[in-house]
Amino acid sequence: MSGMQDDTDSEKSAESAPETGNAPARKGVEVIADEVKRLPNGPGVYRMLDENGEVLYVGKARSLKKRVTSYTRLQGQSNRIMRMILATASMEFVVTQTEPEALLLEANLIKRLRPRFNVLLRDDKSFPYILVTGDHESPAIVKHRGARKRKGEYFGPFASAGAVDRTINALQKAFLIRTCSDSYYENRSRPCLQYQIKRCAGPCTGEIDPADYAGLVSEAKAFLSGRSQLIKTQLAKQMEAASADLEFERAAIYRDRLSALSHIQAHQGINPQSVEEADVFAIHQEGGQTCVQVFFFRTGQNWGNRAYFPKADKSFEEADILESFLAQFYDDKPAPRQILLSHELSEQDLLAQALSERTGRKVDVACPKRGEKKELVDHALTNAREALGRRLAETSSQARLLKGVAEAFDLPQSPRRIEVYDNSHIMGTNAVGGMIVAGLEGFAKGQYRKFNIKSEDLVPGDDYGMMREVLTRRFSRLLKEHAREDSKPEAVDPALKDTDEGELETAPADTGVPAWPELVLIDGGQGQLTAARETLESLGITDVPLVGIAKGPDRDAGREKFFIPGRQSFMLPERDPVLYFVQRLRDEAHRFAIGSHRARRKKDITRNPLDEIAGVGPTRKKALLRHFGTAKAVSKAGVDDLAAVPGISEAIAKLVYDHFHE
Repeated sequence: MSGMQDDTDSEKSAESAPETGNAPARKGVEVIADEVKRLPNGPGVYRMLDENGEVLYVGKARSLKKRVTSYTRLQGQSNRIMRMILATASMEFVVTQTEPEALLLEANLIKRLRPRFNVLLRDDKSFPYILVTGDHESPAIVKHRGARKRKGEYFGPFASAGAVDRTINALQKAFLIRTCSDSYYENRSRPCLQYQIKRCAGPCTGEIDPADYAGLVSEAKAFLSGRSQLIKTQLAKQMEAASADLEFERAAIYRDRLSALSHIQAHQGINPQSVEEADVFAIHQEGGQTCVQVFFFRTGQNWGNRAYFPKADKSFEEADILESFLAQFYDDKPAPRQILLSHELSEQDLLAQALSERTGRKVDVACPKRGEKKELVDHALTNAREALGRRLAETSSQARLLKGVAEAFDLPQSPRRIEVYDNSHIMGTNAVGGMIVAGLEGFAKGQYRKFNIKSEDLVPGDDYGMMREVLTRRFSRLLKEHAREDSKPEAVDPALKDTDEGELETAPADTGVPAWPELVLIDGGQGQLTAARETLESLGITDVPLVGIAKGPDRDAGREKFFIPGRQSFMLPERDPVLYFVQRLRDEAHRFAIGSHRARRKKDITRNPLDEIAGVGPTRKKALLRHFGTAKAVSKAGVDDLAAVPGISEAIAKLVYDHFHE
């Protein structure tokens, strides 16, 4: 990409009118008009930033000068554009050689920077593929996700890992291709269970001739490449021939293979006759939300579908959202030969040109009006409507539950962000605190946090102390990143600085929940609640509602007691939906804390004492373990015994001895 970042010009434009006294910084039309003077007429990408340097909007233009000039007047602009212009304090630009290049750069920047005035693609997880390996004499068939670094042939994408697993399972039965790792393959001395249950031909121990196994691999590739009917016809002929020769056992093998192939296609639903390779997109808007449904067709087979719910302002039209969505969707994925859409796009040809240049072959983007392709789009549109209907129903149900929570706990309004805290440890070891977040759209897993308990002053098993540390770290950071005028941050013990708070359970997701919680649930009774209240008060935070949840007698679900500062403890009716909702929140926090604790404990269990010795790398560690057998035996060895190990000098031997005998 050939481009030039005009950071210097941006800085000059932002500073060209120095402030005097308490004069406000320039914003809006004035800043934008000043930038226009230095802009070229060529294509490029522009960024609008607010006074804090946060990116408000990323856009691309055939002519930067003309496009940015359109922002120098407020008349005739939508409310969204007006708000964006008025909030703009500076701008940045990248000049590109072509408009398709600008389109691809724009999509990349939107995904990376997530500006609040753009359409944002959410839940953009990588897709799984089937890989037939090409770096081994006996190829394997495996599930693959991520960069295509391994040699072999890739088939996909599939909409879900489950679809890949089902297909591989059936392909094992149909073609008897191995799924084991290469190391497992190399160490076999006799056939494994997969061979015994007729899901592998057993190439590892020579149960099948290499040429015959290569034939099975070739058939599997042909099936995945769309020649399924040819393969089925060949198998049917072989079954009939074996039956005619009275070789009924061999005929039964062909019959089972045919059955497995039929099973794959029976679970694929609609399989088009005239579409070899295409992605089908349909978009539907309702109730202020949007759903984009995508179906994947490869080699004439339906390889699944997935629903997306992009975040976009209500002023965006369906076609505008779909256009921005597509550019971001293919930012890190190869485009198929054909993309079928439910709506005509204003820059459809430009998108096709950009994707063609990126993939190195022609990509056709079309909105079909008749025939089988139109039927595929209509089918995707029906699925988009149904998926959005389910989401709206869930959102409505969630809103009613949050309203019930507000009534039960005397909140001024329905909480948009609920944080739930729990701790997990075994006799004080590997202590971990967990925080989960819920809002109008359910659990916001991208905002979950774990806290490895660090304070050395805590008595093992001190749950109150753990809760104080977790809340201190969490809210100190919140005060720093999202300060409020009514809060007074205080000094935090350096030992408690949250170097690990940013660890996530999943990739971050834009959930639309506010930064500050409007309700905090503590897993514990009056003692835990008091510790939490005192911790927040010490930070100057007195307006965050706190509720403690104590388990009922015999830890019975449904008999929980709730504690709120200044109120008598109380219980909710056993069949109250709000009670079930709070139980779900508490159980999710418990699950997350337990999972984090187990992961930390597993890491500690697998840690070797030799790892802690500076100067002893993998090679020396391997030599010591090979000589002595265990790390414990190494710790008891004398200097002379250690020095006798190949590769261990006297200096290193003394270093190892001193480590264990300080």
